Amino acid sequence: MKLINLIRTVTLLAITLPLVMLSIQAHAGDAIVKGTFEGASNHVTTGGVSVVETADGLAVVLGADFSFDGAPDPKVGFGKSGKYDIKSQLDKLQSNSGEQTYLIPSSVDVSKYNEIYIWCEAYSVPLGVAKVK
Repeated sequence: MKLINLIRTVTLLAITLPLVMLSIQAHAGDAIVKGTFEGASNHVTTGGVSVVETADGLAVVLGADFSFDGAPDPKVGFGKSGKYDIKSQLDKLQSNSGEQTYLIPSSVDVSKYNEIYIWCEAYSVPLGVAKVK
């Protein structure tokens, strides 16, 4: 019985350890740019955000302190000087709070932008904007 439990434990570790390491690697890189969200369009959006280099390429990482009061159809993307770029849209917001990671496709040139948005696609309004440096 002890041998079976040992085999199960080793198997579980063999499956979960690579996933844990991937998560750690996703946040191991230094931030290329970072900022803090401010709410927009009468929404409350707070917390840190950064663009980091991961093993899979660049990614937007919303910090553990990220919080959003909710709205229909929120998306994550980039903008410049107060103008959201729909072509930079990454994905639907995964959660209204906590750390989240969004891979940036190679077609998106991060150097062209100075803001990260939480954007309401349904109403075409910003819900939160972080100026990044």
